[in-house]
Amino acid sequence: MSHTEFAPGLMVRGVNPPLRLADYRLAAFDMDSTLINLECVDEIASAVGKKAEVAAITEAAMRGEIADYKESLRQRVALLRGVPVSAMQAIYDERLQLNPGVATFVAACQAAGLKTLLVSGGFTFFTDRVKDRLKLDFARSNVLEIEGDTLTGRMVDQAWGDIVDGEEKRRTLLQTCEQLGIAPGQAIAVGDGANDLPMMGVAGLSVAYHAKPAVRAQAKVSIEQGGMDRLLELLR
Repeated sequence: MSHTEFAPGLMVRGVNPPLRLADYRLAAFDMDSTLINLECVDEIASAVGKKAEVAAITEAAMRGEIADYKESLRQRVALLRGVPVSAMQAIYDERLQLNPGVATFVAACQAAGLKTLLVSGGFTFFTDRVKDRLKLDFARSNVLEIEGDTLTGRMVDQAWGDIVDGEEKRRTLLQTCEQLGIAPGQAIAVGDGANDLPMMGVAGLSVAYHAKPAVRAQAKVSIEQGGMDRLLELLR
């Protein structure tokens, strides 16, 4: 089934708008290039002059060209060894911005009674701050190991496992639905990269936000122009 253009730059497939936002109970979001305007791992790498090298791996992973996402992330994080925590703080303070329409759409979800989840292959240093900024209910992401005040180039295992990849995003969405006592069909999942496809596949409404071609092709809604608040043209 192909997409149809609901409005300029807003594609839909297999859904009949308007949908009721209040019919959903959970909105799950990827962070890098979805809620925020950058890929944190690439920006951190710039502090040690390795941005191009890391960004090339990120791009291939997001397009779905790397079979082992976890291994690709370990490779990228290994290149971050020696980056001071102050460099990450500078990225947050000076470069990281919410994408257009994100605050508006998240607030609309909250007003309609939805719980909100950030699930990211990025890092808690950023997800914790974005979670607080948007007043999200839940977040899961990776922990960068720090010794003194610099990165070691490794990640720290957590109670649930080691690395948030596509499968972990899917599991987190399903676990959150179970915790809330709702069906996965009552969840909206928003992402831009191949590692978002597993969670998008189990959610009732999958949304591609300025996404990679493989993600746009599979999502029920694809925002190709404008901000995330364009979803409110479909969800009343």
